[in-house]
Amino acid sequence: MKPFTFKQFNIQQSKDVFRVGTDGVLLGALANVDHALNVLEIGTGTGLISLMLAQRNDNACFLGIDINEEAVRLTRINFDHSSFRSRLENTQSDFKDFVTEKRFDLIVSNPPYFEVSDSEKDKIARQNVELNFQQLISKSSQLLSEKGLFSVIIPAEAGNDFVKIADENNLSLIRKINIKGIENSKVRRLILEFSLTESFLEESEFIIEKSPRQYSDQYLELTKEFHVFRKENIYLKN
Repeated sequence: MKPFTFKQFNIQQSKDVFRVGTDGVLLGALANVDHALNVLEIGTGTGLISLMLAQRNDNACFLGIDINEEAVRLTRINFDHSSFRSRLENTQSDFKDFVTEKRFDLIVSNPPYFEVSDSEKDKIARQNVELNFQQLISKSSQLLSEKGLFSVIIPAEAGNDFVKIADENNLSLIRKINIKGIENSKVRRLILEFSLTESFLEESEFIIEKSPRQYSDQYLELTKEFHVFRKENIYLKN
């Protein structure tokens, strides 16, 4: 499969691992990594999100974990061929069994999100087969540093349940980005950011397209340091 080229790194891809998509790009560009020194990515896939975050924060070190052996292999290739490689590490692990003494200033994930699906495509990445929201949230809350942040991108319809589970695990919602595919359409994705400390909720809206298959100015501005845009805008699908 053809690699995906960004300005400062390339992403090798595979038909057996969830590919570069808009959700991952949005989380990589919008998650609050500014003050983080230790970052954990749960379910790295190709390593895209960690690479974007590493480009945004020169001081942070990253650990990525994935249960999928092929995903781990691809992530290692993509990490090793990047200029950020000295700050990037990944390992094969089931997050439910993951053990570490380290606490993280940012935990980030583009988690599995179809409760039920007949499709075998991207089965582990797309469904709650290996890791459900309860397991993801409860374990993440235990691994956060005192002022750490937990940042995810999920479908809008799962938002209320996700926030409820987070609240039950002592995580307070402090940031919410409502993502629309196109203006005047329904919200299709949410970026949610949680903290162990309660704070005022910051809420905003983000629109991906200004017209079908044409990125919005908002998206182009957000990703200008990452995408190599040509006359015909590269369009990502999930």
